Amino acid sequence: VPTGRAHWHTLLRARAIENQCYVLAAAQFGKHNERRESYGHSIAINPWGDILADAGGCDGPGTTVTGNNDDDREEVEWNEKTPSIITCDIDLDFLQTIRERMPIQQHRDDSNFTF
Repeated sequence: VPTGRAHWHTLLRARAIENQCYVLAAAQFGKHNERRESYGHSIAINPWGDILADAGGCDGPGTTVTGNNDDDREEVEWNEKTPSIITCDIDLDFLQTIRERMPIQQHRDDSNFTF
């Protein structure tokens, strides 16, 4: 759990930003046995790195964006015994805007790679 708490959100937000895509990450949470506990926090992140929805985890409930502003958040319905489902809107116009404002795909040199 210390690794999850320290890195989960940060690493996933970085993946969304650097790949200019939505990141939807599923995660278990709870105590599996005496030696293993999972952090949780299934999460949806937009290409700008904003957290759109967070299902919560071992440290409590998550949040979801309720409006057009990152400040418009509310706690998700949560308890540690009931599985939760989060949803978010995938805005393809926003995705295109991000890719136009930061055209990182144009900076790739594919001549060094074969797929």
